[in-house]
Amino acid sequence: MDNENQQQSRSHSGRWFWGIFISLITIALVFVGISLLFFAKVISSSDNYQEIKGKGNGKIAVVELDFTIFSSEGIVRQFKKYSEDKSIKAIILRENTPGGGVAASQEIYEIIRQTRDAGKPVIISIASLGASGGYYAACGGSVIVADEGSLVGSIGVIIQLVNYKELADKIGLKSMTIKSGELKDAGNPFKDFSKEDQEYFQEIVDDTFNQFLEVVSRERKIDMEKLREYANGRVFTGRQAKKIGLIDSIGTYQDAIRIAAEMGGIEGEPTIVKEKEKSTLLERLLETSVSSQLKSIKEDIKSEFIDQPLLQYKFVY
Repeated sequence: MDNENQQQSRSHSGRWFWGIFISLITIALVFVGISLLFFAKVISSSDNYQEIKGKGNGKIAVVELDFTIFSSEGIVRQFKKYSEDKSIKAIILRENTPGGGVAASQEIYEIIRQTRDAGKPVIISIASLGASGGYYAACGGSVIVADEGSLVGSIGVIIQLVNYKELADKIGLKSMTIKSGELKDAGNPFKDFSKEDQEYFQEIVDDTFNQFLEVVSRERKIDMEKLREYANGRVFTGRQAKKIGLIDSIGTYQDAIRIAAEMGGIEGEPTIVKEKEKSTLLERLLETSVSSQLKSIKEDIKSEFIDQPLLQYKFVY
């Protein structure tokens, strides 16, 4: 009798164990499913673009460059898509950027220039800021338009290096570097910057600066010696920039649309095509100022401390 009771007790315990185990697994799967639902990117290809219908007979694509330039991938992808789409008669690059990485800025300039040279008008519309790498990229456009109070220019190059040697010495932190050449660790933050280090980086800056000058001089048809007077890193208002030839026209975003329609041969009000910003379902559900601020802070931290390139066409403010 005792054996029978013990067997029944073990049987009940086993059922309880498996019941709890299966319940926990079920809860975990539900949690994972909800997490994926909330945090997975929305990837429906049919919902990637939006069109603002006009009564005219053509489309204008708008590409937004409203970030510090660390990557060219998104801008290049959009330009390739729109340049191959025959229904798109012109492209507007809406700029609000301090610039950023040298190579990424050059890649954006190249895709804009190639699109323009292939026969599709590219109108650059500068909002508040079109500086340094942003201005470099803008030079590839057919026309540059800016508001009177926009900040334009900042033609120059910058490398910012941080040195921790004094702090490391105070706290007893030592660093050992094994290198293959004298300049392999140039800029090492745990050693004093040598004269050779400074000369080495200055040569890089000078060469990259000359690349910037060559593009602006060629595209804006400004004599190189005259351009050097303006290329000391300073920004100009839109009105000042128009006087010295850095932009073509004073105007708003709506003026840029009008110019694009004229250059694209569109009669009447054009249809505006834009890429939608992908977001998670959670972000869509929580479209509040708090979530937007948190997202902005996250991107700023990532940009400033993780993705930041060493060599930059960037307006530092």
